[in-house]
Amino acid sequence: MSASREKKLRQDQTASGYVDPKAEKELKEKKAEKRSNVLYSVIAVLFVLVVAASFLWRSNVISRNATALTIDGEKYSAAEVNFYYQNVYRGFLQSNSYFISYLGLDTNASLKSQTVNATAASMMGVEEGSSWHDYIMDNTVKQMTMVQRGLKQAQEEGYQFPASVQEQYEDSLNSLKTSAESTGMSVKAYLQRNLGAIMTEKVYNQQVLRMLQYQAYAQSYSDSLTYTDAELEAAYQADPKAYDKAAWEYVVVSGAADSTTDADGNTVQATDEEQAAAKETAKATAEEILAAYNSGKSLESIAGNYEKATYYNTTDAAYYDGVVGNWLFDDARKDGDTEILEVGTSYYVSLFHSRGREEYKTVDIRHILITPETGTKAQGDEGYEDEQTQLKAAARTKAEEILAQWKSGEATEDSFAQLALENSADGSKYDGGLYTRVTKGWAVEEFNDWCFDASRKDGDTGIVDTTYGSHVMYFVGYDLPAWAASVTSELQEKASSEWSTALSENADVQQSDFGMKFVG
Repeated sequence: MSASREKKLRQDQTASGYVDPKAEKELKEKKAEKRSNVLYSVIAVLFVLVVAASFLWRSNVISRNATALTIDGEKYSAAEVNFYYQNVYRGFLQSNSYFISYLGLDTNASLKSQTVNATAASMMGVEEGSSWHDYIMDNTVKQMTMVQRGLKQAQEEGYQFPASVQEQYEDSLNSLKTSAESTGMSVKAYLQRNLGAIMTEKVYNQQVLRMLQYQAYAQSYSDSLTYTDAELEAAYQADPKAYDKAAWEYVVVSGAADSTTDADGNTVQATDEEQAAAKETAKATAEEILAAYNSGKSLESIAGNYEKATYYNTTDAAYYDGVVGNWLFDDARKDGDTEILEVGTSYYVSLFHSRGREEYKTVDIRHILITPETGTKAQGDEGYEDEQTQLKAAARTKAEEILAQWKSGEATEDSFAQLALENSADGSKYDGGLYTRVTKGWAVEEFNDWCFDASRKDGDTGIVDTTYGSHVMYFVGYDLPAWAASVTSELQEKASSEWSTALSENADVQQSDFGMKFVG
């Protein structure tokens, strides 16, 4: 046994109340010595204990293992709680990236020292003046409860996690290792820098696996939710605006005043008077365009005569509560209606055509994305374009080889899914490259055109090149009409949200003041 391991064993034994016979004998012998010697011995022992405690503290053994939270009787260490705390916090920052400063949150300061301002309180439905730390912690507890109860429920049901969970787990750990190496750090140091000094690889790995397992189980729950035609129709009729799409033409006439430049080259913003004048000019232009349209000319041709006018033609406008949305989705609207709509500093010369639900069939597809390798030349360098061409060609060749491999094998949907898991650079690889209920316009043009080719039939394969790389395609088949797919997604999302919320409610939560000191 090494000296370090022996020392650790002694520490563990002491902590558990174990008394070494040899130490006990030595202690009895020392009790028989003179009083002065006893005093010195006590001082020596105290010194050793202080050194040992200091070592343990600096190594974060105590802090990382201290129980911080107990949920329904299950204990969590400070390190485990901090894993979820950081996950919730980083997710919050990502979801609200455009509003962080507006919310008054300083990401460079401790959350424990910051309170929620009136704006954030109104937006998030929390009490003004409460701690940001408490807000994140409340959501951390909810997430932990949801994961814990969800996994327990999965176990009780005998749910079998798909093999892709393990694949995703291993890929996640490999990605972590790569990220750490790129910074010249060990995985341990990298985790501690990003997730706190008490984080360990063991805790991180365990909780990542739990999260992935929960996500798989939650997804299986959502996918299991099906609805009859009558249920879909009823949901649609309850709120047609939410699912209908509108077709219209319009010309946007900008009423923003142009800025100018002074003698020194500095930008001079337009005055209020100049802005008002520019808007009046835009309004007059909009009226001229509408008059020209009423005289028999097309909006597109008319717009070309004005510098600040831009023509648009949209067939799938969705409803929103605003000037344009309310005009387009007014129940009184009919084909051929026109209107000049004021939107901010601009005017919209609007021509309505139709409104209704989309009846075309959505599609289910699988794909394998092969991305080009990273080149050695930077954009602008000599030979950059040639290198990129070669890298894209290599990606295309690899895609062709994978398709040939599939055709020479079983050539089934399942075998294609396996190749996707093994080769695809897209996150859908863990689902065998599957995307269901794909709608028109969901993907880039080349991808979309292949999916919705009128000649497409079940089992079709092909290769599509996009800005992302080369895609090996497999057409699974046609799915629900677009409107029904949208309704289904909404119903599934609502039911899944209610299900996950129910999992996180009314838990028996106990916090340890000592352990919680190390969280956040």
